[in-house]
Parts: sequence; C-alpha cells; structure tokens
Amino acid sequence: MDFFQFDRLHFIHQERMPQTPPFAAMFDSSGYNRNLYQSKEDSCGGLYYHDNNLLSGSLEALIQHLVPNVDYYPDRTYIFTFLLSSRLFMHPYELMAKVCHLCIEQQRLSEPGLDKNRIRKIAPKILQLLTEWTETFPYDFRDERMMRNLKELAQRIASGDEMYRKNVQQLLQNLLRKLATVSQYEEVLAKINATSTDRLTVLKTKPQSIQRDIITVCNDPYALAQQLTHIELERLNYIGPEEFVQAFVQKDPLDNDKSCYGDRKKTRNLEAYVEWFNRLSYLVATEICMPVKKKHRARVIEYFIDVARECFNIGNFNSLMAIISGMNMSPVSRLKKTWAKVKTAKFDILEHQMDPSSNFYNYRTALRGAAQRSLTAHSNREKIVIPFFSLLIKDIYFLNEGCANRLPNGHINFEKFWELAKQVSEFMTWKQVECPFERDRKILQYLLTIPVFSDDALYLASYESESPENHIEKDRWKTLRSTLLGRV
Repeated sequence: MDFFQFDRLHFIHQERMPQTPPFAAMFDSSGYNRNLYQSKEDSCGGLYYHDNNLLSGSLEALIQHLVPNVDYYPDRTYIFTFLLSSRLFMHPYELMAKVCHLCIEQQRLSEPGLDKNRIRKIAPKILQLLTEWTETFPYDFRDERMMRNLKELAQRIASGDEMYRKNVQQLLQNLLRKLATVSQYEEVLAKINATSTDRLTVLKTKPQSIQRDIITVCNDPYALAQQLTHIELERLNYIGPEEFVQAFVQKDPLDNDKSCYGDRKKTRNLEAYVEWFNRLSYLVATEICMPVKKKHRARVIEYFIDVARECFNIGNFNSLMAIISGMNMSPVSRLKKTWAKVKTAKFDILEHQMDPSSNFYNYRTALRGAAQRSLTAHSNREKIVIPFFSLLIKDIYFLNEGCANRLPNGHINFEKFWELAKQVSEFMTWKQVECPFERDRKILQYLLTIPVFSDDALYLASYESESPENHIEKDRWKTLRSTLLGRV
C-alpha cells in the first residue's frame, strides 16, 4: 500500500496549531507566574490567597474566577491551568455550560433590547476567552455538547455587532479546520496500523537477498536522525495538553456517581506516540538481528550508534532512548560475537547519558541544557527539544499521585495544579517547533510502515545468528523453530 498521503498532508499541515498563549513566557523562569494581579475583590469569597498567589478555592469560586466581566479578565496562566485541571472534577462540556450560563446571566445577555454599549465592553473579553479555549484545547470541542454551547454564546455576542460576527466566524473556522486536521491524522495512523504485518511473514514469502534493510534505504545516519525527528515532532504536535491529565483521571471523591472521564476519551494521540517509541525500538532490534553475516550485524549496530548520537545532538531524546532500548533488548544484547566486532566507546557514552540511576540525573541535565538552548535559539534547529516521553508521563503521573486534588476543607488544591500546568506548558512550547529538515518520503515510509519482528521472531533470528548457549535457550530455539517456521 502506498502511504504517500503523508506527503500530501505534509504530515497533514504546515501551519502548526496556533496557540494563543506564548507558553514559554506564561510561566516565568523562577517557576511559574502565579501572581494573578487581583484586580477584583473576590466576589465569591471561595478563593484563598497567600502573598497574592492563589493556593486553593471551591470549584464554584474557581469557575467564577474564569469568567470575564466589564472590569476583569482572568490571567492567562490561570486560564490555562484551570482549563487543564478542571477536567479532574467535571467534564469540559459541564464547565462550558457553566461559563456560558454565568456570562449570559451576569452580563444580562439574554435580555431583549440588549444595550449595544454593554455588549461592546464585554464581547471582546468573552471572545478572547473562547479563543484561548478553542486554540489551546481544541479536542474538547469534538464533543457535540461543547460545540452547541460555544455556538450559542458566540451567537449572542455576534448579534450585537457586525465586527464580532466576523470574529466569531473566524474562531469557528479555525476550530473546525483544526478538528478536520486531527481526524485526517487519525485516519493515516489507522491505515498504517491496519497494514502492519510481522516481518517474519515477509521473510517467509520473500528470500532475504531481495529484502530491503535500513542501510540500503538510507546509508547516512545523519539523514536518518533528521527523518526520525520529523516523525517525533509531527506526533508530538498532535498531543493535546489535556491528554496528560485524562491519562490518569479517576473518580472525584465528591462526585460519587460518575468517573469524570473514563467513558469519553476523545483522542489517543498520547498512546499513539508511545506506540511509535515501541515500534522504533523493535525496528532497531529487527534490523540488527536480521542479517545472516556477523560483520553485517556489527555494521548495523555501529550505524544505529551514529544515528543515536546525532539524535542526541539534535535534542531528539525520545528517538535516542528508543534506539538504546532496541539495542538493549535481550535478543540483541546476547549476540556476543557480533558485539565483539563493534567499537562500543560511542555507545557507552550514550548509555551513560541516558543512565536511569539517580532518577535519570544525566539525561535531565542534558534536557535542561537543550531547553536552555531552545529559549535563546536563533534557528528552528536549535529550538528542538523532544523529551524522553515515557519519563515525562511518569513525572506528571507522580506529581498527580503525590498530592491530593482536594484539601481537607473540600477546596481544590490549586498549588498542585500550578505545578502540573508548569510541566505541561513546557511541553506545549516544545511541541510547536517547526521541523527544519527536509522531508524524505522514501525514508519516512520505511520507518513508519516496514514490518518489524515480534518478540518471538527476534529470539528466533538471534538464535539462528548465534547459537543458543545453554539448555534453556536450546529448548526455546526448538519451540520457536517448530511454531514459527514449522521446522523441527
């Protein structure tokens, strides 16, 4: 099957989803900008501050704090943080319904003979809030109920003035374009998954002499590292910030009858990205185990070491870690005669960089360096920061598990959510980087669609390359030969 629609979609679109908040600027270098410049007295009385920082509040008061009025517009860091974390307590469509209700009630937008002057004062603020919501959390609007509420509130604003009607139209067009784009992307992913077969099936039907391998498709490790970076940035860009939170939503203890999300998770871009990491690891192991000759296997290992080193230099830590994982899989690491032919000094340095001890201290130092470089970058190439994604998810998971969502008085623990938003907003900055390298369709198609070995097929190929060393391995080899090859 031809996957050249990748190219047509330019990995679906060139214009990266525009984000209203410049995330790097939103959270300052000392941590995050928690100063909410309290320009209004706290009308709900349900918010608790310390040194002008919002620490906690009742859900109702926090919702009220999101809603603009003639004299007040919420701080951007607050908007992002509350929209991100509120889904732990209620569905986005319920929040949207409340926000619409409060806007309509408080600004008396439902009254007949609406005062145009009042609309002119409040409309830009409501529109700005809706713009920030639709641009930063567009996937919320895959829910029909969200769309209905959005359109209803937008209509009320638009009825007041021709200018606002145009703005509302623009907002809806941008949102619909974004949702269409993600649907296309999901279709492409589904097609790739539908056609993926096990490499062993291919080997049985085609003799190995006419099989392609990675080095014949791309003999330049630098070029391969650049194409891997294309795939990484493409997939990162589709992950919505809310997917990090939805990944660990449980029931809210104050709301007994429903789990807040379980039933309607609308996107799987985060899972698709983790699956890509696994695929790359298996692809590396497959390419190493496949060649019959020892010197060819050693050449493939050295090739991948060079690819990994270039990934490190680019700031693509996710591909780097996937390649190291592939090389450390048992079927690869047991090939002692092959590894004896490899100059491993470069590999040792990379392994040291990604060493898990002291909670990945070396990697975290390198990541901070890349993030620093990104902040002062003059070119897109210097801006690239692709984190080791599984560790990022783990960090966010532990942050969530380590602190309660609610305080003993029932208030929402907003201090926790500032920290959560800080971690997610850093990711939001990284995912918007435009890939500076030229795309190579042939290499991309190979990386995304070439079949890879299963665990069993990897072990079989490994034993065929270098014979089993003990009885356990010998028995396993026999079983694999009979089940996978039908040989005794």
